Amino acid sequence: MNYKIPRCQATPWSEHQAVFTIDGRERLRWHFGPQYPRPFFFPFIGPLGDSLTRMGHPGAPNHDHHRSIWFAHHKVLGIDFWSDKTTARIEQKDWLSYTDGEKEAAMAVTLGWFDGHDPAPLLEQELVAAVRPLNDDELLLELQSTFRPLASTLEFQQTNFGFLAVRVAKSISGRFGGGVLTGSEGGQTEANLFGLPSRWMDYSGPTRPGDQGLTYFDHAANPHYPAKWHVREDGWMGASACRDGALVASKESPLVVRYLLHAHRGQVDSGRANALAEQFNQSPAFVVARAKSGHTTYEIRRHAAS
Repeated sequence: MNYKIPRCQATPWSEHQAVFTIDGRERLRWHFGPQYPRPFFFPFIGPLGDSLTRMGHPGAPNHDHHRSIWFAHHKVLGIDFWSDKTTARIEQKDWLSYTDGEKEAAMAVTLGWFDGHDPAPLLEQELVAAVRPLNDDELLLELQSTFRPLASTLEFQQTNFGFLAVRVAKSISGRFGGGVLTGSEGGQTEANLFGLPSRWMDYSGPTRPGDQGLTYFDHAANPHYPAKWHVREDGWMGASACRDGALVASKESPLVVRYLLHAHRGQVDSGRANALAEQFNQSPAFVVARAKSGHTTYEIRRHAAS
């Protein structure tokens, strides 16, 4: 047989999980079990072998809703989808595609946002997650979300919290470890970055094998770009898409947001981060469409236009 096992694989796993591997080694895991109020990614393995993210706040037990890398929003029609204090839940309804390849592995799933009372969701989130290896075991994780309300329109209200949140490893944080926050305009630390616009945000610091970091990119097509950031020295960062005002999604015009995470060696290289930002901004979006042939029902493709 001439079949060649793809270098990059996205594989469904037991216990409501999916695993992304590069050259047979796990680099990312997706958790969507019913025991959690919303799905999340953990671990996100850096180029030196340690996870760049963690579960929960290192010093605050009331922040257990901080689960590594996750999607949430604080005010959807006044409903809190951010904390664990309400009945609101985000649940995976369907998986659409797992795609393997030599340069990329991708997953597409549908998530339902439920208010905890109505059996029907308020909205559906189509999530595409794609992992691409770089040289020296560095890694890119691209995340594209399309929010489609079941009603004619739906408002994501003004808030600092949403849509994509990242809790970095303890040793990379500023307060609990030796890490440093850096923004795209050169500012460093929470005091000089909180609430200010930035095209990307980076947390870099020591891990057991050596210095590593995670750069979080906002896409130029996202509303309110460049985002104003909610960042903390305790190891948290999030692009606040709704910080300056509400966003409205409709059936005719779903809300699409795109983000990129770069797991890199050493401290942040601003020149390289700027180059990756430009490449990301020029890249076409994903399309999840009915397969024309083959053994799959859905396929993950890129828009033809770049």
